[in-house]
Amino acid sequence: MQTVNNLTLHNFNAGPSILPRQVFEQAAQAVIDYNNTGLSILEIGHRTQLFQQVMDEAVALVKELMQLDANHHVLFLHGGASTQFFQVPMNLLNESETAAYLDCGVWGKKAIKEAMLFGNVNVVASSKDKGYTYIPKKFVIPSNAKYFHYTTNNTIEGTQMHFVPETAVPMIADMSSDILSRQMDFNQFDLIYAGAQKNIGAAGVNMVVINKSILGKVNRKLPSMMNYQQHIDAGSMLNTPPVFSVYVCLLTLRWLKQHGGVTGIEELNNEKAILLYQTLDDLPIFTPTVAKEDRSKMNVVFIMQDKNLESEFLNLCKEEGMVGVKGHRSVGGFRVSLYNALPLESVKTLTNLMRHFASHK
Repeated sequence: MQTVNNLTLHNFNAGPSILPRQVFEQAAQAVIDYNNTGLSILEIGHRTQLFQQVMDEAVALVKELMQLDANHHVLFLHGGASTQFFQVPMNLLNESETAAYLDCGVWGKKAIKEAMLFGNVNVVASSKDKGYTYIPKKFVIPSNAKYFHYTTNNTIEGTQMHFVPETAVPMIADMSSDILSRQMDFNQFDLIYAGAQKNIGAAGVNMVVINKSILGKVNRKLPSMMNYQQHIDAGSMLNTPPVFSVYVCLLTLRWLKQHGGVTGIEELNNEKAILLYQTLDDLPIFTPTVAKEDRSKMNVVFIMQDKNLESEFLNLCKEEGMVGVKGHRSVGGFRVSLYNALPLESVKTLTNLMRHFASHK
């Protein structure tokens, strides 16, 4: 939390989003003088030992925090998660083959569109019929699918997968908005990707975790920059990496480890989500839009039946330093993001404001 003109700001932005204050301070210092070298982190050579140490530690922390086995490789790449929508099928899906996809929101829909450029797509289930406000449960993943792809948390719609589908085919997950927020067996996934700008660090870099065994099985020739294997062989330095963004990831990963790792942050995230959803359920003036069993612990979406009251509450939030609570333009209402770095105190302040507002209406 930061204070501007005696007003404490609470950052609920959906992404780019809140980062720990110590990360800001350390990153700011590194821009002026990185580790007392007299050089800025923005001007050190990416092939120097100085930056190699940054990359090596960042990769090692990801492996430690996710408890990855030796078969899984960690990459830090350009392009954001949207690039992975086409890089995944480009590397894994032949034109004559079929991949299975789950359609639970805007980002899943975009991933499906890109995959269709490279092969066949079987949409095994969709929640489009109810505006993506729930997660389908009873769907079958064909045993002959080349892989199964799904989005673990839907940032815009506010739904989250609270189970991992059972399948024998390789599993691909877009974890952009809930990566490292909860415990799970990450080794059961053959490829995970996540844009950094929510729980890992600053915008500008994409983290990809790959089980190397799924590579090298497509017939098409791959451009070097789109070839996962070449990025693995080059240690994420096939070209100049986003140096500063990787460094901010390193600082954020250090912070996460210092705060109990994934286990510790999951406890905090659960506490924040329980408090906010309980407040919403207690106050009829607010209406959560998502099926109760599928509510996201990262992005809480709700509306008010009276649109005039929505504007009034939004203005009050602005006056009280609540930043980024306006809902996505495609959904409306409100969206409150509870990423790892958000303090519990911010959620307490918001819920107190909600109760105060409701009591006067």
